[in-house]
Amino acid sequence: MVKKRRSPKKYRSPGHGGSAGGADMLSQLRQMEEAMAQAQAELAEKTVEVSVGGGVVRVIATGQQRIQSIEIEPDVVDPEDVDMLQDLILAAVNEALDQSQAMASEAMSGLTAGLNLPPGLL
Repeated sequence: MVKKRRSPKKYRSPGHGGSAGGADMLSQLRQMEEAMAQAQAELAEKTVEVSVGGGVVRVIATGQQRIQSIEIEPDVVDPEDVDMLQDLILAAVNEALDQSQAMASEAMSGLTAGLNLPPGLL
C-alpha cells in the first residue's frame, strides 16, 4: 500500500495575498479613519459650559479639550481673597475639561463599536 504525499501547505499571513478578510479589515479601518476625522471636526465645533460658585465663574471648552472662554463676574474679584477666585477658576476649568473629554469619548466609542479589532489597537 503506497501512501500519497501531500504537498505542504503554504502559510499566508492575514491581510496579504489578496485574502478577502484582509481587504474587508482594511476597508473597515479606512471607513473608521474617515469617521474619526469627521468626529474630530465636529468635536471642535461642540462646546461644554460649566459654571461654579453660583455662576460667578463660567468656563466654556470645546470637544477637543481647548478652553474657549473664561468669564468672571466682577463682584467676585476681591483683592483680599484671590485664593478663592483661583480655586473657583481651577474647579471650573477642570470640570469643563472632564465634560469635554467625556463628550469626546462618547463620540469616538460609537465609531469602533462594530469592529472586531484586537484589544489595545486603538
